[in-house]
Amino acid sequence: MKIVVIGGGWAGCAAAITAKKAGAEVHIFEKTDLLLGLGNVGGIMRNNGRYTASEELIALGAGDLIHITDRVSRHRNIDFPGHKHASLYDVNKIEGEVLKYLKELDINVHTVARVTDISMAGKKITGIYLADGSYVEGDVFIETTGSTGPMGNCLRYGNGCSMCILRCPAFGPRISISERAGVSDIQGERNGDELGAFSGSCKLAKESLSKEIVEQLDETGVVILQVPEEDINYGKLEAKVCQQYALKEFAENIILLDTGHAKLMTSYYPLEKLRKIKGLEGAKYVDPYAGSKGNSIRYLSVAPRTDDMKVIGVDNLFCAGEKAGLFVGHTEAISTGSLAGHNAVRFALGMPALILPRSVAIGDLISYANEKSVTREGRKGRFTFAGSDYFKRMQAEGLYTIDKDEIARRIDKLNLTDVFGMKLV
Repeated sequence: MKIVVIGGGWAGCAAAITAKKAGAEVHIFEKTDLLLGLGNVGGIMRNNGRYTASEELIALGAGDLIHITDRVSRHRNIDFPGHKHASLYDVNKIEGEVLKYLKELDINVHTVARVTDISMAGKKITGIYLADGSYVEGDVFIETTGSTGPMGNCLRYGNGCSMCILRCPAFGPRISISERAGVSDIQGERNGDELGAFSGSCKLAKESLSKEIVEQLDETGVVILQVPEEDINYGKLEAKVCQQYALKEFAENIILLDTGHAKLMTSYYPLEKLRKIKGLEGAKYVDPYAGSKGNSIRYLSVAPRTDDMKVIGVDNLFCAGEKAGLFVGHTEAISTGSLAGHNAVRFALGMPALILPRSVAIGDLISYANEKSVTREGRKGRFTFAGSDYFKRMQAEGLYTIDKDEIARRIDKLNLTDVFGMKLV
């Protein structure tokens, strides 16, 4: 059985791991030269409800990537406005660690391998075409291409291409596999009939900051600096994909987190104004390089799916990550990817799909986001364990806890302990 994963971000890597554990031959095709995509500039884990979801993944048998991020975290159990008990992994170390682990599992990783088209027989995908002209057949396909790019989207819906971490000009545009298969994508919306959303943060070179700021970042992981009153821009919060950070504190302050670089918690900030703030007089953006102007526009390519992560209208295509809904974050991508990879193998074997019950936070998020995607108001939402409306729902439904033993008991009561570690083939 050959499972083909298209896209090597967090969701694609998670899907590959669970499909491999279930016994399949697994191939990942990633268009750039690095795995993890936006995970190379992310870094925040275990904040708020993501702690619960991380421990659920471990109990379900899909904690591999959580353990790696824990291992390379620079800071653990830190708080910043609106967020508690966060871990910050080192963005400069994470990709190499994940790549090493995938290879140890004998997962076939193909980088600089952009998928440009597919072949079909009826409603079934039979293979993929790569930019170099080669053709690859497969039994089941999992699309985890995300929803960022090509660069024309940043020009059309944002403030201009900022040469973000996905590097469309260098490695070529992403394509929507589901649309190539004849399924119309869903698009996330904003107020005022706008589509998409900005990424939530930028990176500053720590070396460009004052000695005092660097020392505080290294010691505590967090620095908060007040924005001059004349430069406060509350309107920018509405454009952020990461609504868990769309709090007034993120407009009134510069919030820096230590992820190896200094993670600047705003989607963009004019460099001239940034350098007015004490300690940031020599600040320099690392990624995106055009952080003064804008950041990757996302949520323009979401596939309609069922709660088992199967794309509606294609017989053998699953999806995960941002491609599977208006999800925000690494933990959310790992969660949906883990389910997609496992169910791809079940599908190939003719077994019933696994749908995680709503008494599990991961299962509830997957179902809840699906329900919301059918309404225009719902398409304005962004769903994350870490904040905004969904974290409030987690709390109201009694799903949020940081008690590891309680989480393990919940999973065990459902007979789901280590389900993603189960060999099926």
